[in-house]
Amino acid sequence: MMNRVRLTEQKGTLLVVRVPEELDHHAADEVREETDRILRTEDIHRLIFDFSRTVFCDSSGIGMLMGRYKIMRALGGEMLAVHVSDHVERILRISGVMKLISVKKDERGGAYEKAD
Repeated sequence: MMNRVRLTEQKGTLLVVRVPEELDHHAADEVREETDRILRTEDIHRLIFDFSRTVFCDSSGIGMLMGRYKIMRALGGEMLAVHVSDHVERILRISGVMKLISVKKDERGGAYEKAD
């Protein structure tokens, strides 16, 4: 189990998920469970994955992101990834995630401030 760092922060209809340093099978499960719990119980319109600490992402992480993308799409919401390193961006590009999810190197555009 990951170190108990607070993974999520909700601001109105905005949910920010702080992706752990390594987004592997175990971390992806924990992120999935916590994010889905909030998506089931709160009115979230914008889901942001903050990759500022992330240095590694495997197929489990890609699968977790794609699953949350499908949920947000079904809810009529928006999802994006911010603070993505060059290495993680390459993984997201090769996997096809960047064709579906907006990926930003930084917070340009006020990603955190656009909560409803």
